[in-house]
Amino acid sequence: MTASGFTEGRGAGSGRPALVPRCERGSVVTVGTFDGVHLGHREVLREMGRRARQTGRPSVLVTFRPHPLQVLRPEDAPGLLTSSVEKKEILAQSELDYAVFLPFTRVLARYTPRRFVEEILVARIKVRELVIGYDHGFGRGRSGDAETLDAMGTELGFDVQVVPPIVAGGGPVSSSRIRKALLEGDVRAAHTGLGRPYSLRGVVVRGDGRGGRLGFPTANLEIRDSRKLIPGEGIYAVRVRLPEGAWDGALHIGPRPTFPGSPATIEVHLLDYGADLYGAELQLDLIERLRRVRSFASVAELVSRMNEDVRLARRILTEYRDRHSSPQTRSRMTP
Repeated sequence: MTASGFTEGRGAGSGRPALVPRCERGSVVTVGTFDGVHLGHREVLREMGRRARQTGRPSVLVTFRPHPLQVLRPEDAPGLLTSSVEKKEILAQSELDYAVFLPFTRVLARYTPRRFVEEILVARIKVRELVIGYDHGFGRGRSGDAETLDAMGTELGFDVQVVPPIVAGGGPVSSSRIRKALLEGDVRAAHTGLGRPYSLRGVVVRGDGRGGRLGFPTANLEIRDSRKLIPGEGIYAVRVRLPEGAWDGALHIGPRPTFPGSPATIEVHLLDYGADLYGAELQLDLIERLRRVRSFASVAELVSRMNEDVRLARRILTEYRDRHSSPQTRSRMTP
């Protein structure tokens, strides 16, 4: 993010002005949840950056917190691909000038597309160009589509540009397709749509110590954002980010059927790492699912399979590093 960064709006109906930038020279704007900031979103951001450079106007993303469905139909709200913190970190690497996080409330949900455009995009942000994705919809009932916006733009003095879909993995990239892939454990397909590995963040808490007794000490993770999407159960090869570097790991998500009565866990075994991690915050980049969770007839059979999982994870992660790093970077990477 090249200029003024993030601003936090105040909710509609608060009686106070929203903290959104005043762009007196006009602005290049997009609007949306941008959950995941996937390849389709990034194409919109790139087009905004191009138009901003050509016109000398700032680029502004107007997004919402929380996800609109968490307010309107909590039971149908999807798991989040990116928390607010993650979304800000990804957006900070773009050419975007401003990201405005508007609190999504029931009052805002009742705004018609025209009211939203007039009161926020035109009056406050001085939109001159609106860049939207091919499947864009906003306002009450998502009724603000490209045709509606184009008609409003002609009347209110802004141009509308529709960015075509980015096709990957056999179809248009979308947050819903990425969520479906993750729930099925297909983290490689999610990587394709996101343009990066899907990640989980959590703090290490104490578990029952069973992994250590089996010869595979694990860090049990508590995911701090309860709205974050957890991929389907399974054993995954992961890269674990620590303050001192990145390490290979094997991640377990789900139940432990070999030990009846044991709760489901999210726990990671770091390869060739022996330090105490309790209380540390970890980021796990999920590279590939190795297998589904299954029950074993004996502890010995489970341990044998865990050894096989670690060998497979080590090979997959070595190949991954070789594909995604330069020779100079590879020589500096931790195990």
